[in-house]
Order: sequence, then structure tokens, then C-alpha cells
Amino acid sequence: MQQSVHNSGLAGQRLHTRRVAGAFLPIRTSVNRSTRVRVCANAPAAAAATGGTPVPKNSVLVVGATGTLGRQIVRRALDDGYDVRCLVRPRPNPADFLRDWGAKVVNGDLTDPASIPACLVGVNTVIDCATARPEESTRKVDWEGKVALIQAAQAMGIQRYIFFSIFDCDKHPQVPLMNIKSCTEQFLASSGLDYTTFRLCGFHQAVIGNYAVPILEERSVWGTNDETRTAYLDSQDVAKMTVASLRTDKTSKRCLTLSGPKAWTTKEVIELCETMADTNAKVTTVPTWLLKRTRSVLRSMQWAADAADRLAFAEVLSNNEVWSADMAETYRLLDMDPSSVTTLESYLQDYFSRILKKLKEVGAAADRTNFYV
Repeated sequence: MQQSVHNSGLAGQRLHTRRVAGAFLPIRTSVNRSTRVRVCANAPAAAAATGGTPVPKNSVLVVGATGTLGRQIVRRALDDGYDVRCLVRPRPNPADFLRDWGAKVVNGDLTDPASIPACLVGVNTVIDCATARPEESTRKVDWEGKVALIQAAQAMGIQRYIFFSIFDCDKHPQVPLMNIKSCTEQFLASSGLDYTTFRLCGFHQAVIGNYAVPILEERSVWGTNDETRTAYLDSQDVAKMTVASLRTDKTSKRCLTLSGPKAWTTKEVIELCETMADTNAKVTTVPTWLLKRTRSVLRSMQWAADAADRLAFAEVLSNNEVWSADMAETYRLLDMDPSSVTTLESYLQDYFSRILKKLKEVGAAADRTNFYV
């Protein structure tokens, strides 16, 4: 009899989330049957997690743990004493570095909803920083997969859910990824979960791959002829803020933008890299109109739809907008000192100092790419 009660409750939650999901369908996106999590079959596990054995408050599941941000969150949470579990897709090359750090690794896949509930047993908090890779379907991972994950979290009694979104995603419904992020924000807010959404502007790490390394390799650096400004943050600082949010209820059911101390144009970033590398960059400027025209052509070809979607995002980044936000309230909520955040100047100074020293020690030329990462 006890089990049937749990079955009934979970089924009710499942039906409720199905109805809500339909209200936030992204443009050109739908939730198919395979996305809907069959939580009733996992009722005994949910009962154990929510009613039988108490779940430790320091138990955390990181989704997207091998990514730029995810791995930093894993490391920070472990350092702060959290019991960290990482959801990792089955792969030929396992993420052994996560185990070496002290995290537990569980196999699951956002595109396989049936694999998700078992990963949530014994978990108090889900930190969701996963996103589709360039070769993957954004719809299947970032929409259908996230709906399945949120449904499972609701049904399994997860106490806290941290979600990472994109700055001003609700203002650009014409961009598929931003539209999906906005819809996911709404779906999460309506789920009844205790959540915190962090909107990100950009990472310092992206500057290394897009500008620093090409300049060191004497390759062309691609830029646009616009004045868009981005306030980059070090992913380690984002991880620190994320873990800090777990220690307070002040961020409960809030959507906060995480922004760096200063917003930079592409031209300013390139000039900063040139100064620190003591060399001149080969800059290839791509006019904004060309991005728009290329996207229009690609959209007419079904096989190139994903490429067109990604160009739509690049187009937004070339519209003379300022990707930055006042962080005063966020620092107060997280009880953090703004001066503890790494600036882009100091991040790049440290990077170039280490790389140039290494090149000097081995007598390598600037085209030795294996020294840059």
C-alpha cells in the first residue's frame, strides 16, 4: 500500500510537468514522447531518496562536469567539502580526472531520459551546466534533455536546482539557443523546484582560444566591425559564486546575471593580447552584414540549419550591445568581495607570462601550438 501511494504522487507530478512543458515550447521545437521521463517505474528509488533515507545536504550532482565550467564547479565543490557526483555520458575515454579529484562518476545521457532518474538517487542539489556540443542537436540536448532532467528532479524530490543560462536570452527569441534557454528558465520556474538561474555573459577561457592562441601562432584573428562589449568572467570565479549560492537561501528562486568587472570590445581584447604577447595580430574583420546574409542562405538549406542557428548567435554578438550587468546585489547575496574576482587583464597576464616563459625555456618558436593549452 505504501508503494502505491508513492506511485500515485509521482504520477501526478509527471502529468503536471507534462502540461506545463507545453506552455514554453521554443520556436521550431517540441517535446516528443521519448523526452517524458517515466518516473513511476522509479518510485521505490524516489521513496528511498525522499522518505526513507535522509539525503545529505552536501550531496551534489553536476551535469556537464567535463566542460569548461562544469569541471571548475566540481573542483570547487570538492574543495569546499561537498560530496560530488558527476553525470557523464558513456564514452570510450572515461573522465578519469574527475575520479582522481575525488568525485563519483555516474553514467547518464540527457538524450536518454530513462537513464536520468537513477543518477538522482541520494542527491540533494543538481547543478546543471551542460549544453550541446557543436556536433550535437541543440534541441535534443538543451531543450528535450533539460525538460527530462527537470521533470526527473521534481519527481525525485531534489531540493535545489542550479541552472546556467545566457545573458538577455529572453530578448532574442529569433536565436534558437537563446530562445531555448529562455523557455527552459520559464519551465524551471514553473516546476515548483527551489532553483537559482545564473545568466552568463562570457568566459575568460574563450578569449584564450579565440584570440590569445591565434596571435601566438601568428594565425588570423577573426573579428567584427562592431562595438559590442562583453564582461568576461573566469570560469573559476563562476564556480566560486555557484558554490557560494548553495550556502544561502537568498538566491532561492532568483535569476541573476554573472558579469565580469569590465566590458570589452573585440578590438580592445585583441589589442590587450598584442601588448602582452609583444606582437602584432593578423586581424580579419567580418562585416556584420555578411553574417546576416550567410545565415539567410544557410537557413534555406535543411542540412545547414544548425550552422545557421549558430550564426544567429554570432549575429547577436555583433549588434553593438553591452553584455554586462551591475553585480552589486549579486555580490551582496553571495557574501563575496568584488575584489576577489579575477580581471581579464590579470588573467591574460598570467597566461602569457607562463606561456612565454615556457617557450623561452625550450627555445621554441611561436608556432609550437602544443605549449599554449
